[in-house]
Amino acid sequence: MITILATIFVLGVLIFFHELGHFLVAKKSGIRVDKFSLGFPPTILSKKYGDTEYAIGLIPLGGYVKMAGENPDEEAKGEPWEFMSKPVWKRFLVIFAGPFMNFILAIGVLTGVYAIRGQVVDNMVVINEVQEDSPAAKAGMLPGDRIIEIDGITIESFRQMAEEIIYPKVEKPITITWDRDGSKLTSTLVTQSGWTFTGPKDSVQVGLIGINPRAIYERMNVFDAFTTGIEQSVFYVKMVFGFVWGLINRTIDASGIGGPIFISQLAGKTAKSGFGVLLEFMALLSVNLAVLNILPIPVLDGGHMVFLGIEKLKGSPVSIKARLIAQQVGLAFMLILIVFVTFNDITR
Repeated sequence: MITILATIFVLGVLIFFHELGHFLVAKKSGIRVDKFSLGFPPTILSKKYGDTEYAIGLIPLGGYVKMAGENPDEEAKGEPWEFMSKPVWKRFLVIFAGPFMNFILAIGVLTGVYAIRGQVVDNMVVINEVQEDSPAAKAGMLPGDRIIEIDGITIESFRQMAEEIIYPKVEKPITITWDRDGSKLTSTLVTQSGWTFTGPKDSVQVGLIGINPRAIYERMNVFDAFTTGIEQSVFYVKMVFGFVWGLINRTIDASGIGGPIFISQLAGKTAKSGFGVLLEFMALLSVNLAVLNILPIPVLDGGHMVFLGIEKLKGSPVSIKARLIAQQVGLAFMLILIVFVTFNDITR
């Protein structure tokens, strides 16, 4: 139930804000919006206000804004409120507004999370979970313990402890000192062998003791939260573009691509870790949606923006035949992608 509710919440918010971007800029540009739908048909609920019908569809995997005269193959009446009657730059802004709103949503969500809950800091190692039958469990370590020293080296962060001290010592003894409610405890244990990824296709054998860290948060003022939210959102953009480029030049394994099932699984797991973690996941997914939507693929926003760019250069809209062929190719690509990611989800 948590997974279902978390998935509906995350996808609902992302789709709503994406379509809201198209809707608001269309209205501001004087374009008549005939329908605003959250979800795909069949329609389960609808209500008309003014010129626009607001609807909720049964299939929660998308949404759409239907604007008057949006398609070039429709019979244009030349009315000023039609989409095709507007200059190219206005139509471009209407299309771009969807992905841009998802980027703004990510900044807003992260700003709120950092301002209210704080940002994760890695300046102490407090244990959140001790794996059963692990070296740490056998040494008597418990959730809430704080590791302060290993082999005489003061521990300043979980990354430092893992990468510099524990990882290099595979199945070798180490001496750990930890704090429990003000009391210092020390034990010598032997690490167990494990694997960690060093790249998309590479992994290396490392030493492990069987613990997961507890997140420690540092509160921020609103300004710092806002600037950090922007920085993190930009980092997400670079990360998604890097992932896409890695798929293109084949430095990243395509088996890492996930679809709705994978998203649902992650939504459920993050929801169980706390609402703030779920919101951070939603921000990442929102940026992911924004970036993927501006890729120059017909049927996506990026494809429509390419058509508008060509129209601006040649002085007239792309022919209906050319658009139809491009959209058929784009649709075929998307169908193949859907089958592929679904296969990945199931086999994963």
